[in-house]
Order: sequence, then structure tokens, then C-alpha cells
Amino acid sequence: MTNEIKNIGKSVSRRQVLKTSAGLGALGFALSMGITPALAADDLVALVHTQAAGDNGPVDSMIAELKKLAAEKGFTARTIYAKDPATYETIFRTLGEAGATVVVSTFNEVAEPFKAVAPTFPNTKWIQLFGDAFEPPIANVISVSYDYYLGCYLSGIFAAHVSSTGKLGFIGGISIPSINADYNAFKAGAMSVNKDIKVSVAFAGSFQDPAKGLEVASQMYADGIDYIQTDSGATDGGIISAANEKMGRMVSSLDPAQFELGPKSIIAIVGLDFGSSLANEAAAALEADWVGGKHRSTGLGTGVIDFILSPLFKEQGDADINAKSAKAWAEIEKVRAAILDGSLNVPFSTEL
Repeated sequence: MTNEIKNIGKSVSRRQVLKTSAGLGALGFALSMGITPALAADDLVALVHTQAAGDNGPVDSMIAELKKLAAEKGFTARTIYAKDPATYETIFRTLGEAGATVVVSTFNEVAEPFKAVAPTFPNTKWIQLFGDAFEPPIANVISVSYDYYLGCYLSGIFAAHVSSTGKLGFIGGISIPSINADYNAFKAGAMSVNKDIKVSVAFAGSFQDPAKGLEVASQMYADGIDYIQTDSGATDGGIISAANEKMGRMVSSLDPAQFELGPKSIIAIVGLDFGSSLANEAAAALEADWVGGKHRSTGLGTGVIDFILSPLFKEQGDADINAKSAKAWAEIEKVRAAILDGSLNVPFSTEL
């Protein structure tokens, strides 16, 4: 599906869509996506995802939850893979012209296209997942950020307890402020347990490069690191593959769908449930009392962000590591509670 723009129930090749867009303009582009003016009277909810499906993570989760929500609520759903940033604005404008009720898109790269298009279509509700607040606010736009760094802090505490080498790693997709903060929180959590622990960081340069993830993780494990926290989207696949090569290598990744990819290596996840977040925001946007112009920060205790142990690792993972894990969990629960009640403040630091 990486080279397709997909509607639930139909798909066309990306080359065909781009050719249509260039040659026939917005109407032809709309038709190529299965979006026609006749849909304007319906509730059309579209997900425009900027990373490819098939990631066993955020994109797959969002598509599945949108499809499920459409069946429950009875609206028309569309999923569109926007691979090329040059097409973002055209796709959003086409959806607005088609009378879309709700348009959901992902990550900071869609912020400028949202600014350009959303005010032109005030009757469409626009939702940016994993984005910063708009300044000034846009009346029909909501942005959502995630306090993923809090889960990474818990992972760091846990890693310090289960590591036998005292060497930990963190692999991000790209060095951006939010991911830098995730690394700093992971390191801070680990050092709160053992101030002498060693924590290394590396960036793959992409959120969609499993081969680079495999390369970077393999080098970390070869250097004696035995626990890696990922923060790299589909690049996680290569990191997990490297962990699977030898018993005793541990990885904490992103999504429960990844558990089965490494039942003896994925010990936990810092879960960010993009699917649940999309479902929450889209369902709210379909209500008559929805109000835009806001930013939501989503963290622990919301059902979207949490640090979660893998049930498969409990069954199939190393017995000694599982024993350490069980002993560490009481502290994880204690720290989580302190974060939630405000007695513990985890710094959000974006500087490496």
C-alpha cells in the first residue's frame, strides 16, 4: 500500500492520481480519490497519513480505528496516503471542496498546509494529530500533542532495573524537539535509578527506514547495550530484527501490534495509541457541540499514552529478566502515580 492512495473499499495507483491532479485539476483529483461533490451532503471523514501503512504501528492503528468508527457511526471514511509533501495542500483543498465533515492528518509537516487551507473551508473540522498548537488559533482546527516523554521516563527507570550491562540505547527517527525530549526523559529516568548508567542516543534519519534501524541497533547491541528504547515509527522494524538476533537483547517499542514481531526481545512498549486518539477526536468532531481553535496535550492516564509490559515476553522471554521486571514494576507504578498526582515533575527538555 506504500504506493497507493486508498479509499476504504477502493484504491488507485499514486502515479495515476498525480497525473490526474496535474492534468485535470482539483475535480479530477477528487474523482481519482473517490471523492465527489455528491458526497458533500454525507458525513465524510478522511484520514490523510503522511507515513506509509504497513508499519505495525501508528498508521495501521489509525486506519483500523477509522474503519471501525465508520461502521459504528455510519459515516463515509477515506484513507489517503500523502507521500509527497508537494501534494498536501492539494489533497486538503480537494477534501474541503468535496464537503468533508472532518479531515484528520498527522505530524508537524501538515501544519503549513492546514494554515493555508483550513480557513477557506470553515464548515470542515480539521484535526492535526501529533502537532504543535497553532498561533494564532484557527477556529475550525484542533491540534493534538502527546506527552510521550513521560512514558519514556518510565521506560528509563525500568531499563535501569532490568539491564545487566548498565548500557542503554535510544534510537529516534529524526532529531526534532519532541523526540529529543523523549530521549532526555528516558535518560533521566534511568539515571534516577543509577547515576552511573550509560545511555547512548542515535537517529536513523527517517521514520520509514527499517534497514537503517537494523544497522544502528546492531551496532548498539555489539557495543554492549542490552536495552533500546525506540522512537522511530516504521524504522522500529529493523531495530526489532536486530534485537531478535540474540537472546538477552531487549527493546521497548511503540505499539502492541509489534509484540508478536519479537516475543523474546520486545519486553515493553511506550504505547502511543494513535488509533484511539483518532477515534476520540473524530467522534468528538462529529458532535454538534464541537469547538475548534484549541490544542490538546495528551499524556499518562488518558488511555493513549502508557508504559506497558509485553505479555508475550512474560511467557517466552528470559526468566532472569522477567524476574527483574517483576521486581521493578512496583517502582514503575509508584512513579506513574506520582506523575499523575503532580508530585513528580518530569522536565520536558529538547536540547541534546
